[in-house]
Amino acid sequence: MATPGDFIGEEPFPALQHTSIADLQAEMAGERLTAKALVQQYLARIEALDRAGPRLNAVLEINPDALEIAAALDRERREGTVRGPLHGIPLLLKDNIDTADRMMTTAGSLALMGAAPLQDAAAAAQLREAGAILLGKTTLSEWANFRSRFSSSGWCGRRGQGRNPYALDRTPSGSSSGSGIAAAAALCAAALATETDGSIVSPASASGVVGIKPSVGLVSRAGVIPISHTQDTVGVHARSVADAAAVLTALAHGSVDPRDPATREAAGTDYTRFLDRDGLKGARIGVARNLGSDGGPAVEAMMRQAIQTMEAAGAIVIDPAVIPSDLDAAAQAELEVLLFEFKANLNIYLATRQEVALDREGYPRTLAGLIAFNQDHAEQELPFFGQDLFLAAEAHGPLTDPAYVRALDTSQRLSGPEGIDQVVRDHRLDALVAATGGPARPIDLINGDARALGTSSVAARAGYPIVSLPMGFAGGMPMNISIFGPRFSEPILIRLAFALEQVTLARQPPRYLPSLPEW
Repeated sequence: MATPGDFIGEEPFPALQHTSIADLQAEMAGERLTAKALVQQYLARIEALDRAGPRLNAVLEINPDALEIAAALDRERREGTVRGPLHGIPLLLKDNIDTADRMMTTAGSLALMGAAPLQDAAAAAQLREAGAILLGKTTLSEWANFRSRFSSSGWCGRRGQGRNPYALDRTPSGSSSGSGIAAAAALCAAALATETDGSIVSPASASGVVGIKPSVGLVSRAGVIPISHTQDTVGVHARSVADAAAVLTALAHGSVDPRDPATREAAGTDYTRFLDRDGLKGARIGVARNLGSDGGPAVEAMMRQAIQTMEAAGAIVIDPAVIPSDLDAAAQAELEVLLFEFKANLNIYLATRQEVALDREGYPRTLAGLIAFNQDHAEQELPFFGQDLFLAAEAHGPLTDPAYVRALDTSQRLSGPEGIDQVVRDHRLDALVAATGGPARPIDLINGDARALGTSSVAARAGYPIVSLPMGFAGGMPMNISIFGPRFSEPILIRLAFALEQVTLARQPPRYLPSLPEW
């Protein structure tokens, strides 16, 4: 049996590491490639890299109907129907996004096995309508990393520990760990991810890919296993800004969704229109120095290089551009908000799964039921860390509790109107930048994740967008920079990120090394 790190020989279909969605579409339009053949190529890579060889543990399951769906889309193309830029393109979805098919949706937990959802998540339905092939489900930090403060990112009861493709002993970060790994290892054209706070951008940095975390309300969260209705959002991991923009366009195409009230102000567009190589010229970009100031010398060197590169490309860099509000108070309030909302939102979601699970004894109907399930299956679910966040959330009251109302106001006000919005106004900025994170730390199943730099929280609490893109390496591990701004500023962020990407070309494919010395 293969063991982690013993991958030897050529990767199957290595060109997929460097082939864009637009390139794949051109190959299919020119009848040099079919969607079915493309699915087979990605399946070969999953077998060689995820199931065998380095055993990345990024893919929980394959859609058993993927080849049949691909063949149907090939027939549509031959008959003259092309649905758009994603027609025939295989994508993987994080395993907290409902699909009403022969795949499970479990949040990585054994508790939800055996009962598929009755309806596609809105995001999954949008992709199907756009002609994308839902190739399978990616692993994740179980329950989107909201089970324990002492978790190992990338671990779930259903699959075990996911592994960073650059060094297999390093964390892939959470909670969208499998989506980041899969995009980096070219196990799909792109992958869907979700974020409450850091769960798109942190795995993007750890695995050296682009992550777009949209504004809350731009993409419907209907049918996504929730943590927080004020912070959750659905986004993308891809190997380029252009690919991520193409997928975001399909996700936001439907805009307003009656199943998700947060989308009432949404107005999607074609985000590929903002891919401008000269997009940094004249842009005013602030360096949020009170985020990630303790990142260490590797992060500081990366930020110096990023600033020099942006200025050389014509940007006006304001350094520092300090977010003026009390971010410590906002962070304390955020945890209370998430504990209140998780219990309320998860109980509502689990009710949508009851009809399909009526014949399964012990199927959890509430958060309290999940806690009991984990206790009853502790050997499988609690071998390394517990469920302290579950227990804390269960102890919280309803969303009418004045403590919740106060915490939500503090978290959002200090992060949005008195935070990002204020510094943007003060300096007349187009966007802010900060390091997404430092080099990924070693996996530690016993003690959980080591403390690491993270700069996502202020935008997460405000519900504002972030684009994270590769910016450099330290000790062989990738590091990303985050570009963020006010709500619905995705067009500006994509323009800036694409221009920076084209200048730096910082991304390099992973080598699946067994380990690296810690930087």
